[in-house]
Amino acid sequence: MINVARASWALLLGMFLLQIGNGLQGSLMGVRGAIEGFSTFEISLIASAYFVGFLGGSRLAPKFIARVGHVRVFAALGSLISAVLVTYPVLTDPWAWMALRVVIGFSLSGVYVTAESWLNNASTNETRGQSLSAYMMVQMLGLVGAQGILSAGDPSGYLLFIIPSVLVSLSFAPILLSVSPAPAFAASRPMSLRQLYDASPLGVIGMMLLGAVFAGQFGMAPVYATEAGLSLGQLSLFISSFFIGAIVLQYPIGWLSDRMDRRILIVGAAAIGAGVSILGMFFGQVFPVLLGVGLLSGGLAQPLYALIIAYTNDYLEYEDMAAASGGLLFVNGIGAIAGPPIMGALMSQIGPGGFWLFLAVILAVLTGYGLWRMTQRPTVYGGEDAPEVVSYATILPGTASVVAVETAQELYAEAAEEQAEAAEEVQTDTRE
Repeated sequence: MINVARASWALLLGMFLLQIGNGLQGSLMGVRGAIEGFSTFEISLIASAYFVGFLGGSRLAPKFIARVGHVRVFAALGSLISAVLVTYPVLTDPWAWMALRVVIGFSLSGVYVTAESWLNNASTNETRGQSLSAYMMVQMLGLVGAQGILSAGDPSGYLLFIIPSVLVSLSFAPILLSVSPAPAFAASRPMSLRQLYDASPLGVIGMMLLGAVFAGQFGMAPVYATEAGLSLGQLSLFISSFFIGAIVLQYPIGWLSDRMDRRILIVGAAAIGAGVSILGMFFGQVFPVLLGVGLLSGGLAQPLYALIIAYTNDYLEYEDMAAASGGLLFVNGIGAIAGPPIMGALMSQIGPGGFWLFLAVILAVLTGYGLWRMTQRPTVYGGEDAPEVVSYATILPGTASVVAVETAQELYAEAAEEQAEAAEEVQTDTRE
């Protein structure tokens, strides 16, 4: 890991600063929107607009890179992000903020594609897994750090919009001045959604439902906290709890996924997440309980993302795993776009408790669908022809671009292929 940090410190530092700026503006939207008198549903549309831009950027950014190169795309999108961040307090209109959030989502998606391409190119086969883990961990820590800045500022002023703009501008300096030459980028040809669904119905439906969960958690948590009457410091701790929980529970869930039927783990994590959400709905006014609910909610939902990808891979050929990443990200994006408006409408009708009710219902649906799928297909675990189970414990947040997911898929495929070859050698030696 030390060698990874030494080789990619500029990129990791830049992405850390970028995520502080991104996390700060994301949390600030809900708080400042309420101050400006935006309705809960309007703020939910603003949250959803980010994912519209992100999904569009994940499709178009590789084409821009192919046309004008990594450096120009990186610099142009970075300038757009910095400019948009200082425009929010000037254009305090919900429709203007929706348009700005689309631009932010699009630009960040392109930045992630570029940065992750650089990281992948700078890594060797031996260090790619460590590099990806370090990159994702830095992103999560940046999002947590952003909440500390939010708690120390005044959301009704301009400073909290200027700080992320400055941080984003600074984040590109070490990257553009220090990283290795930009690599060639070529996205894998994606599988069709029909092929992907035929291979793993639970994988496709699960990823769509998780998109709604992620977007609801991270897009609407500031709105919930504001409506629930939390102070700015409490709001920051509450939002941080989602990311801290994801970091803490990622490895244990990844470890368990090596040792049991992944469907049982998916269903169990979703069921516990639904129960925790119900707890938040009834006891969220007790702040220590709310923090515990946030830790478990984020800690269970975030690893589910990687777990469902791993489960989908169990039903794919090695050569199709990277190609499946585009379809998985697409269905996740569809869920992310739809989640905040539905949650916002629910919160408008029943109040802050609608935040937890939405999460409970979506996770309960995932639980029920997973249980039903277990009756429709036999497990791939435990039989003589069962594939080797390979851990997929890398943190893959909703901010991961197609490059990061493809890289993780390739790592998974390589590990699975190596295990299969090792198993064949053992069988051959036994026969001899």
